[in-house]
Amino acid sequence: MKVADEGAGMGDEDGRARPLRVLQSVRGPRPTTNPYVVQLMRGLAGHVEVRAFTWSAALLWRYDVLHVHWPEVVVERRHPLRRLAAVAALHLVLLRCRLRRTAVVRTAHNLRPHEEVPDRATAGVLRACDRATTWWIRLNDGTSTPGGAPATTVRHGHYVDWFAGHPTEPAVTGRLVSVGLLRPYKGVDELLSAFAALDDAEASLVVAGRPVTEAIAAQVRTAAAQDPRVVTDLRHVDDADLVRWTTSASLVALPYRQMHNSGAALLALSLGRPVLVPANPVTDALAAEVGPAWVRRFTGPLTADVLRTALADVAGLSDTAVPDLSARDWGAGTRAHLEVYRAAVGRARGRAPGRPPVHATEAVRPTVGAGHDTRENA
Repeated sequence: MKVADEGAGMGDEDGRARPLRVLQSVRGPRPTTNPYVVQLMRGLAGHVEVRAFTWSAALLWRYDVLHVHWPEVVVERRHPLRRLAAVAALHLVLLRCRLRRTAVVRTAHNLRPHEEVPDRATAGVLRACDRATTWWIRLNDGTSTPGGAPATTVRHGHYVDWFAGHPTEPAVTGRLVSVGLLRPYKGVDELLSAFAALDDAEASLVVAGRPVTEAIAAQVRTAAAQDPRVVTDLRHVDDADLVRWTTSASLVALPYRQMHNSGAALLALSLGRPVLVPANPVTDALAAEVGPAWVRRFTGPLTADVLRTALADVAGLSDTAVPDLSARDWGAGTRAHLEVYRAAVGRARGRAPGRPPVHATEAVRPTVGAGHDTRENA
């Protein structure tokens, strides 16, 4: 892949200029690969040499930047011995980065891993990733990162272009939709309970996505068996069906127990559908950015009254209205990542990197990170 601008280039040991080399920590792309990462890699490809993760590349390729997204996913294995081997391999990769003075850039997608860390070995390598990080990328200003390394805010890009080729559905009046991987923290159980108490025969609820546990699957199936207004599609939902279900919604319900950086909220907004989310500083800021009519917030427990009020509020939205996603442009996000990569390489190699310059857009806010939390993703 060719370098499109001289500022992204590096020098080989023989003095020849070459593209900056970036290894992403995500494998693929596959049909199930997070589209955030795929869009990032596509944007970077015109400026740097970028590769998806393999162990051979991590241990042998001469890259300048290791960009880590979800380190717990890198070592995730069902069999304990295989997981231990992956943990050991990641320790070797981090050691190689330190010895070669390779920059480690971390995107703090979540305040903590989605699932419980399975063992002490995994917890140990996650701490090692924290210590090895040269530069942090935050998706919003409210993300705390460990002290000792600078942090830059680069807003999560939209999905407008990603889903542009898929046909959409007209919104069904009174329809709530929950779509995506069904994990415990997403509050699907609370949504089902609140909807069951909603005395509105015209309302409906779609729960679409693959449950991560059989307990969640059983709970959703039981609710659907008891209430004909509940529609289920319990499998991996591909992009076409994801667009179909999301755009059929009057309101996309995301009653997460903890919401920090939600790709699901950006996904729904990118498809022109309002979201229902818990109120917190992050969702308050999102509402101020895209328009409060598009981000309906609730405090306290999710109840039938919350659902009834939110559905009534969004009923007044025009069919032609769209949320303001101008600050989520991928071009600005790509440029911001290139700036962080160059600054991180300088810092890893002992040069004073300064701060990445701030663009005219508000997509980049560089600060020095400090805090105690390290790691959420739809």
